[in-house]
Amino acid sequence: MSDREAPFFIGWAAMPPGLRWFMGGIALGLILFLAGIAYVTAATQDDPGQGAFVGRANATGILQAEPYPILHVTESADFALGSALLLTGGGKRGVQGRAAGLDGALVAVSGARIARGDIAALQLRGGEAGLKALEQAAITPPAVQDLGRWRISGEICDGKCYAGAMRPGRGLAHKACANLCLIGGIPPVLVATDKIDGTEFFLLAGPDGGPVTDQILDHVGLLIELEGQVQRHGGMAVLRLDPETLKVIP
Repeated sequence: MSDREAPFFIGWAAMPPGLRWFMGGIALGLILFLAGIAYVTAATQDDPGQGAFVGRANATGILQAEPYPILHVTESADFALGSALLLTGGGKRGVQGRAAGLDGALVAVSGARIARGDIAALQLRGGEAGLKALEQAAITPPAVQDLGRWRISGEICDGKCYAGAMRPGRGLAHKACANLCLIGGIPPVLVATDKIDGTEFFLLAGPDGGPVTDQILDHVGLLIELEGQVQRHGGMAVLRLDPETLKVIP
């Protein structure tokens, strides 16, 4: 083919027939190349977990208000007896105000169940439909077992998103969302790098057993190490954090 007969593409003119197959091959190659990059990128990401809202649930149990509201289940068709549920409000709000004055009381709760692995939470409905004190005889709260001082590595997350309200609900990309949840009163949890004594996550508390939110915000979403006194409150492991030991693992 002479130079005069060789196909030549001009943007404002129709594509010469001789170039159509060549350009089609280039376009197909780019599509396959980009699809391959997308697949490899997705395949190398951490598993976001199976957590999610899993329908309406109800339970009766003993309310523990500190360090953050949790329910020790005594009767439920949706949760195992003796299990402990993190209680949250809608959005990025905790339920400390609603739980005030009900510490140790027998209550009925209803809301949206959130579950992921060993962690379970309940997003309460509004008003008495979500949280209501019940008439009760003398009732014994779950025994507190002191497990001693532990050093643990892991990641601090907000208990609602990690349980499944968001996916993956952890990691540096989720830090801003997690901090807003924690500031709003959502219970903070430490997700350990490995199970310790059969426990993967710990509800975090301050050295005095109260809330610890302000001391942990800078360390959320990072691989960290900390020390503290561990107690088992019924079905919930609570770690009383020593803030001076909190450090980021390089």
